Amino acid sequence: MLSPSGWWLAVAPIDLRCGIDRLLVKVQTELGREARDGGAYVFRNRASTRIKVLCVDAQGVWLSVRRLHEGRFVWPRAGDALCALTPAQFAWLSAGVDWQRLSLRIEGLPKAV
Repeated sequence: MLSPSGWWLAVAPIDLRCGIDRLLVKVQTELGREARDGGAYVFRNRASTRIKVLCVDAQGVWLSVRRLHEGRFVWPRAGDALCALTPAQFAWLSAGVDWQRLSLRIEGLPKAV
């Protein structure tokens, strides 16, 4: 079962024809992370309609693909190369929901008068 130590979004879009080996190289060279650290790395296509999740565990490598039939995956704006997510945020992201809006802290919302 896939149970990563953390979830990481690669902010820039990639060509999803990349396989396991090329994605492992991208994690190490472009994202500056050790791909075998137990984290899951999430990549998207340019249209934000598909994602690939890469995770290395003690037995091998997981590579999974998710495609939305309607809508787009919500992605952070360009700036940093990598963005950390909580497991709950990843669950919302993979469902196609705007995880950034659902992740707002209640303290940051305006108070009712």
